[in-house]
Amino acid sequence: MTTVLTGAPSLPALLARGAVLSAFKRPRPDAEFPRTRLVLPGARVDLARLAAYERVCGFATGADALPLTYPHVLGFPLAMRLMSARAFPLPLLGLVHTSIEVTRRTAMPATGAYEIGVHVDRLAAHRRGTEAVVVTEVRSGEDVVWESTSRYLARHRTNGPDADARTRTPAEELKPLPAVAEWRIAGDVGRRYGAASGDRNPIHLHALTARLFGFPRAIAHGMWTVARCLAAHGTPDAVRVRADFRAPVPLPGTVTYAAEGGRFELRGGDDRVHLTGEVYPLTS
Repeated sequence: MTTVLTGAPSLPALLARGAVLSAFKRPRPDAEFPRTRLVLPGARVDLARLAAYERVCGFATGADALPLTYPHVLGFPLAMRLMSARAFPLPLLGLVHTSIEVTRRTAMPATGAYEIGVHVDRLAAHRRGTEAVVVTEVRSGEDVVWESTSRYLARHRTNGPDADARTRTPAEELKPLPAVAEWRIAGDVGRRYGAASGDRNPIHLHALTARLFGFPRAIAHGMWTVARCLAAHGTPDAVRVRADFRAPVPLPGTVTYAAEGGRFELRGGDDRVHLTGEVYPLTS
């Protein structure tokens, strides 16, 4: 079933609803989940918010085309509406964004109008709980120009291995990448990114609100870390990117950006790997 929206949903209201309903959710990989596809036609970019996003993530401002990660911002309110619904079986509070894969087929003008479509593709068993696989598509006219697959993990007791395991080499088995730069991340990055993206999850804003959810300090948004890395790495117009969020980045903090060829990663001062990623140029 497809539901066409007349405007982007309100993220604060969705977060509040999801928080209230979280206590009543009983996550499991074989649970029923909403099959609705939400569609927002004619979506346009707020250029002031885009400029703020570019500044906080390290992209050049004023470019004609959207940064690779910006369409995630456009689709996130729709994803939140699905994941905060009563029929969604995973609790919104505590959901962890574990990975994202993005495909962009062409440059996307910042002044264009786009149709955004989001749906929950499936639930998958994970060694630490249950993941929801959320797919976002962005169309220009009839063509899909950008799409992503995100995985969100609800942690709970489980007795088995991943039923939907992905084939990849664990980060600890890969040779560490050469360091390119050291970044000092300010304590207000979570608030600045939240203002630009609309994602004001309490774990990213202040140490006090982060402690309510078990974090001693505020942590950076996962999508900020991958955007910051891609701003430094650079990407062609037609590209596929895969990123895995492996450990939170505490705020404030210092991290090392490392890259070689198509691979990149973000490491902490103790060489803890926070993020790994790969960039694959697409050929026609």
